[in-house]
Amino acid sequence: MLAGFIVMGLVQLTGKPSVKYGIPFPVMARASMGVRGANFPAVVRGIVAIFWYGVQTYFASTAVALLLRTLLGSEPEAATLLGLTAIDWAAYGIVCVFQVALFVRGVDWVTRFLNWAGPLVYLVMIVLMIAIWYQAGPSLLGALGDIFSGSGEHAGGPIAAFAAVVGTMVAYFAAVVINYGDFARFVKSERQMRIGNFLGLPVSLAIFSLIALVITAGTVVVFGETLTNPTDIVARIDNVTLTVVAAITFFAATVGINLVANFIPPAYDIANLAPAKISARTGGFITAGIAFFIGALWVAFISEVGIAAFVDTLGAVLAPLYGIIVADYYLVRRQHLDLQQLFSTERSGIYHFNAGWNRKAMIAFGVSAVFSVASVWVPGLESLSGFAWLLGALFGGVLHYALMRNRSLPAQATQPAPLG
Repeated sequence: MLAGFIVMGLVQLTGKPSVKYGIPFPVMARASMGVRGANFPAVVRGIVAIFWYGVQTYFASTAVALLLRTLLGSEPEAATLLGLTAIDWAAYGIVCVFQVALFVRGVDWVTRFLNWAGPLVYLVMIVLMIAIWYQAGPSLLGALGDIFSGSGEHAGGPIAAFAAVVGTMVAYFAAVVINYGDFARFVKSERQMRIGNFLGLPVSLAIFSLIALVITAGTVVVFGETLTNPTDIVARIDNVTLTVVAAITFFAATVGINLVANFIPPAYDIANLAPAKISARTGGFITAGIAFFIGALWVAFISEVGIAAFVDTLGAVLAPLYGIIVADYYLVRRQHLDLQQLFSTERSGIYHFNAGWNRKAMIAFGVSAVFSVASVWVPGLESLSGFAWLLGALFGGVLHYALMRNRSLPAQATQPAPLG
């Protein structure tokens, strides 16, 4: 829940200028990175999104694999290639093709898909919680108390462990946080954005986390081990109908979120690199092609680094860019942008900097990114690994402001009226 409030505050900061001026993330980035340099954060965000897209595609395929095994009545067999069985590969292929087909149909189809998949996830999770609670009986309350007791080992103690988990959860949202303006620019007012973020982040996370905690505690009692993957839990419950419904629901929810957060943004980012030669559809095919290999290698190779280290590393790369963009808008430019100049490539343009690149912003990113990524992998900084995103964003923002604060800015008298 705390992570939900933190993420809510972070997206408010990146969403506000997009609501005010009606501009997406790549345009917003021009103010801090330069009219040409803005392609850099878009590409970095796109690379991270492609990694996430591949990984989430694999996770969605586990639900389809469960569905196929249930319908075919087959037992899990030995892995054949890269840690995956024949059914796993078939499921993975189905998900890959389905996601690309849905993207090709258009954003309206994706929206309709999400509108029914989202509520259905909550319904199935509640049913799953009731089923687990029924089987666990009164013993579930004791197992739930053990979870809240904070048992476990962490070098810094329970408080440091809690803070590290919160930091990793924030890093999980890194890709969406930085380009939240792509979505916020469509809302009618800041108030509407704040209400939507409050309901969709801390409130939704609190409810979902409570349900997940009850289910996890129940798995300890019912199955004798802690299970956190809904697909694994459903596979253990001897109910074919619930298994089929739950598998379809988890597949739909994962695919919907994956398309919005990790597929559509890099598709447009790639197209933006050479708009005359690459269409958004072609960008989508390129994204899907690269992500296919990432997801296929997840079990055998990528997952070996650990999910927490994987999340923290991707977040650490994006964090400085978030800090730079936010510090530039709120501290350097005092929440004022020249909308016409953002679309100008003239040498005299205020966002042209050095050949279209803001070298000071690039220096701030480079130094901060090295530190934030090092905090994940350097043994001497291992205690900071859970805070990689937060530290990277803070360091990037502070360094950018320090480098830019003496730069003379043009008068703000000619600022365009806010949009919306």
